[in-house]
Amino acid sequence: MIEVGPLVASCGDPAGVGPECLVRAWQQRGALALPPFAVVGSAAHLAGLAGTVPVHAVASMEQAGRIFAEALPVIDLGPLDIKPGQPSRKGAALALAALDLAANLAVSGEASGLVTGPIAKAGLQDVGFAHPGQTEFVAAACGIKPEGAVMMLAGPTLRVVPMTVHVPLASVADALSAELITGRIRIAAAALTRDFGLPRPRIAVAGLNPHAGEQGRIGTEEIEVIVPAVEQLRAEGYAVTGPMAGDTMFHAEARALYDVAICMYHDQALIPLKALDFDHGVNVTLGLPIVRTSPDHGTAFGIAGTGQASIGPTVAAIRMAADCALRRAGADSLAA
Repeated sequence: MIEVGPLVASCGDPAGVGPECLVRAWQQRGALALPPFAVVGSAAHLAGLAGTVPVHAVASMEQAGRIFAEALPVIDLGPLDIKPGQPSRKGAALALAALDLAANLAVSGEASGLVTGPIAKAGLQDVGFAHPGQTEFVAAACGIKPEGAVMMLAGPTLRVVPMTVHVPLASVADALSAELITGRIRIAAAALTRDFGLPRPRIAVAGLNPHAGEQGRIGTEEIEVIVPAVEQLRAEGYAVTGPMAGDTMFHAEARALYDVAICMYHDQALIPLKALDFDHGVNVTLGLPIVRTSPDHGTAFGIAGTGQASIGPTVAAIRMAADCALRRAGADSLAA
């Protein structure tokens, strides 16, 4: 039977809900059948959140795998005086250090995959974070250019890939190109085969405009940009359909016809994903030499420390990372 080593999880902003969700996930590891993972963060801070949950500082991922059954393994970055819900510069600095070390452990192969905790980008930028988000940071750690890393949001009932992410809605049309769409779909299709076991993924492409432009009557981006991209991909053998009207492609019958929806902008992708799979959504980075997932939510400072945060997305991110790592290990062993 193919096995992989433990995953590594960066703690995220220590004042947010990320650390407590990891603690609670470990606490329910048996009932949830979770694979071994280690947390990079402050062992003292995590122990303070954990209550009676045992926390053990470890020096390596190999050691983490050995003690996971008895204690939450933490690769310790030192003490931290911070309270839930009260972000600080020190907390942001620790979050950045945790992300950096966790990414390096995955890139080096010491960890079988990377799960990144939620961060506050503004706080990280104050301590030297120079990337739009964690996706780009991890891509850089892997030696991959930003355009080579594709964000996918995945849940039990839907997978979506936005072509543009954190750009103003007024700038979306100018940001789109046939080259952008074909490039990202190729990356997504390869990752869906390698990491999700779909030999020929079915890909549905959304239009940008209402009713997918109505043949140019409500915008011409479909005719000028999206249709040429779809036709090019079909000529290459991809199972691509579209452009489809965004308001009719996310009901149950439509979702049964595709494996991933390619969306033109952030909210076109994330609104249906969060409406359908809010408690189980996972952010997956496609196109990397490592497995990277993240729970699809933010730091939630307002409820940090209250026990109200759902651990569903954290559990889903851990499980998805482990599943992808196993598929890669299996594919690599067959190739060998």
